[in-house]
Amino acid sequence: MNTVVLPSVTELSEAEALFRFQTEAPETVRTALGMSGTRMGGGVVLSMNNDVTHFWSKALGFGVTAPVTAELIGEVCDFYRAQGTPQAVFQIAPALLPEDWAEICAREGLVAQSSWSKLVCPVDEAVARALDTSPDGIRVGPLAADRALEWGRVQMRAFGMPPERYPEMPTGTVTQPGWHPFAAWLDGELVGTGTMFVRGETAQMFAGAVLPHARNRGGQTALLAARARLAQELGCVWLIAETGTEEPGTHNSSLHNMFRLGFEVAYERPNWRWTAAGEDKEA
Repeated sequence: MNTVVLPSVTELSEAEALFRFQTEAPETVRTALGMSGTRMGGGVVLSMNNDVTHFWSKALGFGVTAPVTAELIGEVCDFYRAQGTPQAVFQIAPALLPEDWAEICAREGLVAQSSWSKLVCPVDEAVARALDTSPDGIRVGPLAADRALEWGRVQMRAFGMPPERYPEMPTGTVTQPGWHPFAAWLDGELVGTGTMFVRGETAQMFAGAVLPHARNRGGQTALLAARARLAQELGCVWLIAETGTEEPGTHNSSLHNMFRLGFEVAYERPNWRWTAAGEDKEA
């Protein structure tokens, strides 16, 4: 299979999902975590000032409807300074970077760190391959709205996020249009989560994870398969996903689970770290 999906499609799918995920969090959580977000230059800029994980402040989706320029990146950094954001990550598809990107990075103190793999898969391909998957004792199904907080706790625990406030963040999406949350159960215990954001012909896979004691049973694959089947029912054409790039000597189970269902790596995208204090300029 040779899957070709334009970066403009994959980047906007992820950007819109992440923007909605954070801006639809309950207001009490947004205030406690210092969350804010805006649209700029065709992309989205998200800030979480009180984020001890340094994961959620991100700028992405650029280069699609407007070019990436020094002025745009400067405006984004100014936004972060105005918000008091300690640090943030810029995520831009390599094909959408300008020729003077190195100069822009030097001016704003952006430093390349780890990379993410951007994955795509035709919906019909994933659904067909899902017929050959069979989880061991795991049951997967749509999430009931009254289980939202429990679902959020499992999601954040599976990703290693703090147990205070963070579990409340995803609960706002559970009943919002466009979102389709699923859960995985083992012997009646909610042990896995995954949601999907549908935008046009794309279905963005989001927040798929299983608690450590329930792993290696096919739960994450089953969560992917269930969402793929729903995406097919909804008329979607493409599944979009991201995960950490597998470095030499490491094994990313999430990546291989997606390979099993027919996902292919469209490209690898570096994470460009910006810090308010400017330490990275000296690196």
